[in-house]
Amino acid sequence: MVTPWLLKVCRYGFCVSMDTEAPANPTGPEQAIGRMCHTAAWWSRRQNAQTFRERTGSLRKILKKSAEFVYISAPHVVPSLEVAEGEEAKKETDVRGWWFSKIDNSFCAIDYVEICKGFEESLDEVGRAVKEHGPFDGVLGFSQGASLVSLLCGLQQECDQRFTFKFAILVAGFRSRSSPHNRLYSKGITLPSIHIFGDTDRVIPREMSEELLECFTEPVVCTHSGGHFVPASPPQKKIYLNFLERFR
Repeated sequence: MVTPWLLKVCRYGFCVSMDTEAPANPTGPEQAIGRMCHTAAWWSRRQNAQTFRERTGSLRKILKKSAEFVYISAPHVVPSLEVAEGEEAKKETDVRGWWFSKIDNSFCAIDYVEICKGFEESLDEVGRAVKEHGPFDGVLGFSQGASLVSLLCGLQQECDQRFTFKFAILVAGFRSRSSPHNRLYSKGITLPSIHIFGDTDRVIPREMSEELLECFTEPVVCTHSGGHFVPASPPQKKIYLNFLERFR
């Protein structure tokens, strides 16, 4: 499972990132953002704060004049992956996640299930992080982290006082298929949001990200030709900065 990250924007805000198992000019927006964004980051599944920080280096670089990232741990330890015969074992230490879709503490984004084991504990953890490091202007998430962000948006739509974001950025996001989460998608989410996903993503297929769009009333959409990653090329940089400028 993946661990999300928090993004503080223009002074306050947070973003969450979580991965799932793979099958696989002076007047420009950079100058327009007057305050440094403070970003807290929760890494993706089977990662920890340090590895996720390394994997989001390009994103931090393009937003260095606009955002500061802070990496925060998820509460649940993820079981080690089994290594097939003949494969070299990879050392995994302190890998964590936000919730599980199966009782054996595993997660599969495509399965329709009746459980979301550990989700409430993660909400408590997010609430503590917001209280300690917030308030936040916005929230950004990747993969399962983006799914978590969508659920936080749903809770905010229900007037949950723990979450008072002004916007959400969801990269490779998907609608959670755990039935206890259905109510959080039952009303159109009005929070301003931008959804970024790849045409060739084999972990979270484009169709799953498009399904999530239907839960938001006015989503901004940005697609790219790549796969399952947080894009940080010039085209995406412009989109990120233009979007954040609205909330400076």
